Amino acid sequence: MTAEAALGTHRVRAAATAARTACEGGTGWIDTAPNYGVGAVHAELRPVLDAFPAVRVATKTGFYTRAQGQAAAEAGVLSAGQAGGRHSLDPDFIDWQTRRSAAALGRADIVFVHNPETTGHGDRARLHAELRGAFEALEDLVGSGLIGGYGIATWSGFTEDAFTVPELLALASEAGGHGHHLTAVQQPVSLVMAQPITRALDGRGPLVQARSAGLLTFASAPLHGGELLDLITPELVELIRPGAHPATACLLAAGSCPSLDVLLVSASTRDHWDTAVSALDDPLTDRELRKVLDVLAPR
Repeated sequence: MTAEAALGTHRVRAAATAARTACEGGTGWIDTAPNYGVGAVHAELRPVLDAFPAVRVATKTGFYTRAQGQAAAEAGVLSAGQAGGRHSLDPDFIDWQTRRSAAALGRADIVFVHNPETTGHGDRARLHAELRGAFEALEDLVGSGLIGGYGIATWSGFTEDAFTVPELLALASEAGGHGHHLTAVQQPVSLVMAQPITRALDGRGPLVQARSAGLLTFASAPLHGGELLDLITPELVELIRPGAHPATACLLAAGSCPSLDVLLVSASTRDHWDTAVSALDDPLTDRELRKVLDVLAPR
């Protein structure tokens, strides 16, 4: 089973146009954040989301722009000193930011705590305490009907052992009981950041643990910010899928990762979106994927 292509708006050009293209192309998810597009992406997406009510939207909480930090300070949820920090897991801030995001987007099916590993300064106990507080704030927002659920979107939290899926589930249980609303995890998966693929092929790691716990699994940065298109060799492309375009080969390798539900692609045009969708039509087998990883990092 291959992952479903969804629109990631981190580096997408003309977010509204890209979102409409993805929605018309059948996407089930749009992923965004309040700090994307220097804080403008939510407002750009709203008309498209209104026009496609069946498409689910995931946003984030934690990072904020300078203007958003000033607004938070004026609202009394961040101090003047905190406003310049650009990231906060303070429960009052998370409540404030998430309410603004839901109002701007019209809905929020999942709210990811955004790169929580950036806080705590290497102190796992402190980080976990802050995550528990964040989860409590998000549980309250679920209870009020404002959001559908929450998750973790991390860049390096799993690979640097800042937290594990079982630990996140335990923190969610402490925050919301056995009926908690931790529903998803997101992490980078690509031929550059291939550890999640290797672990999943071996039946272990955060993607397998999350899927086993009934969580949705999202992969970000399958082209590693576009850098992979300059790094991948013609020989590796041919190994992945003979005759494929390099972008197709990279997306196919990431999207074939076991235990992965959603692959986020920053497709700005209809051609790019169609390429992403078609790349996932015929996934690699586990054996084929292992051969690719063996070339990248021989065992």
